[in-house]
Amino acid sequence: MTPATNNDPLDFLNKNSAGMQAGTQTDLVQQLLYEIIRVKEIIVYYDSIPNGGGQLGSSILNELVSEAYQSLVNYDTVLMRKYYDLLLNCD
Repeated sequence: MTPATNNDPLDFLNKNSAGMQAGTQTDLVQQLLYEIIRVKEIIVYYDSIPNGGGQLGSSILNELVSEAYQSLVNYDTVLMRKYYDLLLNCD
């Protein structure tokens, strides 16, 4: 039996490098990235609904994910918090 491997896609954030300080912003970045990953899985579900029944939901969630990524790129913590809260409530 092989040991279980860690499949955490954000494992690199847990290993703080010398240039990266642990703190509130790092936690927010990590939490937002987890929510982006979770919502992208929901988008796959919406895309799989037959006859285009999930197109509206998929497009709305894609736009939210896109804007959340942009807040990360700009390191805008106010927008990061906003999109974290929005993505947190996506079902």
